[in-house]
Amino acid sequence: MKRTYTGSCHCGAVRFEADLDLSQGSSRCNCSICAKLRYWFAFVPDEEFHLLQGANALTDYQIKPGSIYHRFCSRCGVKPFGRGIVDELDADVAGDFYAVNVACLDNATDEELAEAPVDYLDGRNDDWESEPTETRHL
Repeated sequence: MKRTYTGSCHCGAVRFEADLDLSQGSSRCNCSICAKLRYWFAFVPDEEFHLLQGANALTDYQIKPGSIYHRFCSRCGVKPFGRGIVDELDADVAGDFYAVNVACLDNATDEELAEAPVDYLDGRNDDWESEPTETRHL
């Protein structure tokens, strides 16, 4: 069931709300940045994400032009979300989307997190339709 989650970075400078249904899935990716961050995310359409505070605390990193904007808190270094535009994604989030860091959801229960299905993406090989051969480390 879709509900509104609140989330934040570690120091609390950045706060957001996102409407999502964790039982519908989350993702982990093996691309260079996601693997190093051990980033666990859920896609949220643009209109279902609201930055509540901290726009001035966010810094931005892009691996290459046209890729996702990785947003980090400039104070504590936590990545609460990324932002992008990708037409190839699931129809529910095609176009403008946010990739919310599931670990930054302050009001998600341990049970919800444990039961959230995880899709694995092979970003290392730009093969977004396939699961990597090895996922245990993600």
